[in-house]
Amino acid sequence: MNVTADKRVLMAGAAIAIAAGLSSPAAAQSARGELASSSRVETNFARDRNVSVMQRPRDGYQAVGIRAGAFMAYPKLSVGVENNDNIYATDSRETEDLIWRVAPELSVASDWSRHSLNAYARASLLRYQDFDTENSEDLSAGVSAQIDMQRNSFISLGADWADLIEPRTSPNAVSGAVAPTEYETTAARVGISHELNRLRLSGGYSFKGFDYEDGRNPRGGAITQQYRDRDEHLFTARADYAVSPATALFVELNRNSRDYRLDRPAVTLVRDSEGTQALVGSNFELGATARGEIAVGYFSQEYDDPTIRDVDGFGARAQVEWFPTPLTTITLTGSNTIEESAALNSAAFTSSNIGVKVDHELMRNVIITGQLAQGTDEYQGITREDDRFNAGLSATYLLNRNVGLTVAYSHMDMDSSGIGGQDFKVNKLGATLALQF
Repeated sequence: MNVTADKRVLMAGAAIAIAAGLSSPAAAQSARGELASSSRVETNFARDRNVSVMQRPRDGYQAVGIRAGAFMAYPKLSVGVENNDNIYATDSRETEDLIWRVAPELSVASDWSRHSLNAYARASLLRYQDFDTENSEDLSAGVSAQIDMQRNSFISLGADWADLIEPRTSPNAVSGAVAPTEYETTAARVGISHELNRLRLSGGYSFKGFDYEDGRNPRGGAITQQYRDRDEHLFTARADYAVSPATALFVELNRNSRDYRLDRPAVTLVRDSEGTQALVGSNFELGATARGEIAVGYFSQEYDDPTIRDVDGFGARAQVEWFPTPLTTITLTGSNTIEESAALNSAAFTSSNIGVKVDHELMRNVIITGQLAQGTDEYQGITREDDRFNAGLSATYLLNRNVGLTVAYSHMDMDSSGIGGQDFKVNKLGATLALQF
């Protein structure tokens, strides 16, 4: 594939993902990275023999964009309506409402032969028909760049900002608040990668800051959330060795620091910690059958507060795409990680997740997607365990290169035992009209 073809693949895939409501800033950045990697020549690490259903270009159904000098701009607008049968995600007194969503977006990408510069700005405005205290506005913007030093060696840079609403279905959602929790994130990252014959060395640093707004209970009192404000630093080093043009083995080491803004006496639990994760794995492409990456290893998180027990255990990360036919892509995912907890008496939980997603191209402009996911969160320091089950089914119909229509259903079932969790089931059914240019 040449660079122009790669960009067409990306935009076609992004158009379907946006119409289906499956895209995210992180996913878009990941897709750009994979395509940039696959566009390089004479590399032992390209995994581009197959093109997934969501990446496949579709002549006549992909956005052409608007040229602005050496850049291409891709404006989009999604308008949707959704019925949610349990908007507060509770086990008792389930409340149903109709939700209207408007989501404008603008992506800008350079059209250079070397180096790249990309930017985006997005908004998601939700309006509840009967319960306006749930109304929300999610805003995000970011920029990323890649500097090509030489063939198969580059420096990547990026920064993101977002003003978000924490979903009621989040395990960290505040119980009893009259409105969802609002929080702001700022992020920055830098990375470098150098390939020398069969060896590829890469490393990077990323920063992410979190700032939470206090909630309110029905009596007007404050529900403090500022104890969650923190800065997270992550350093990563990785070495890949290609045992063949289609298979590489790697070792990866991550070191993190999580620094909370408040200290005693403002809080009773000091959550500052430092952690390490070491993984070994393989990145591969099995002919026309499958491709992916699997890694296993060990993680640990050590806390400054002596009252908090250190956490360690088995770390894992996996994503494998299987291509049973050219029209079907099956994606398997799995992970086991340490996550920050918002529970007052627990600093962290281990989160284990597995999932499967099937994308099928019924026709060139009709995509059917089904997905299942199961997860378990085990909290440290308290007797709480959350078991999650998610299922979804959607169909996307691309009318032409500018208009797409998606109908989607999703189900979430949360079963929580112990302190602070809650059981609930949520069903959503909606339709989204996406306009792109």
